Amino acid sequence: MFLAAAIQMTSTSDVEGTFAQAESLIRRAAARGAKLVVTPENTNFLGPHDAKVRNAEPVTGPTIARFAALARDLDLTLIVGSFNELADDRTRCHNTTVVLAPDGSIQGSYRKVHLFDVDVSADVRFQESTTVEPGDKVVVIDTPLARIGLSICYDLRFPELYRALVDRGAEVITIPAAFTLHTGKDHWHTLIRARAIETQTWVIAPGQSGKHDDGGLRHSYGHSMIVDPWGVIVAEASDGPGLAVAEIDLDKMRAVRAAIPVCNHRRL
Repeated sequence: MFLAAAIQMTSTSDVEGTFAQAESLIRRAAARGAKLVVTPENTNFLGPHDAKVRNAEPVTGPTIARFAALARDLDLTLIVGSFNELADDRTRCHNTTVVLAPDGSIQGSYRKVHLFDVDVSADVRFQESTTVEPGDKVVVIDTPLARIGLSICYDLRFPELYRALVDRGAEVITIPAAFTLHTGKDHWHTLIRARAIETQTWVIAPGQSGKHDDGGLRHSYGHSMIVDPWGVIVAEASDGPGLAVAEIDLDKMRAVRAAIPVCNHRRL
C-alpha cells in the first residue's frame, strides 16, 4: 500500500507563478505522506497557444529538471501530467507526460495520442491539432510502487487505449486533464469511473480548475479524483487549487479482478 495524491491547479502563462503553485501543492502532498504525486495536464503553462509552441522544450530541458529536483528532494515518484515538449515540427509541440523517479531520473514519458479537436458550442471550440503533434505509443511504466499506465485528458473518451494499457500490465492509470467546464459537469465523473470499472485498476485523475489566460473563454472543470478498481470515488478535490489524496491498495485490485475476471472472459 502507498499514499497517492492528485494535484489540482489553475495554470496560467505566468511560468514562475505556475511552478510556485505546483511546488507548493506537491510539497503539501509529500507532507501528508504521498509517495506518488500526479499533476494535471498543462502543469507548467496554460496560456496563449503560440507561446506554448514557442517555449516548448525537450524532456531533458529546464522545466522537467525543476520537477526532477523536487522529486529528488521529496523522495517521491512524481508524474508531471503534461508539459509542452519540443517536436520535430517546430510549428507544433507534443503534449507529454513525464514520470520521474524518487532520485530525479526520468523513468519514461508519454505523448498524448488523441487530440481535442471539437466544436461543442460557441464557448467550447478547440483545435488542439493546430499546435500539438500527436503521439502514437501506448505507455506503461514499471515503477517500484506499481505498473502505471499513462494517458492524457481527451484520451479518456477512447476505451481501446485503456484496454491496451491493461493488456500491458497496468495496475494504476493516470489521466491528467484540463477538462472543460461545459463537458466536465456532464461527463467527467461518469467517464473516469467507467475507465476504472472496465480496467479494474486504480485511476488517478488530476485536473485543472478555473479560468486560464489562453486568449479564449477556457474554464476548466476541476474535480480531481482518485477512483478505486470497483469504480468508487475515494478522494475528490473541490474547486480551485488543491489535493485529492488516497491510499492505493493493489490487493484490492487483485481481489476485484479475481471476483470478476473480465480479462479472461473477452471474446473480441
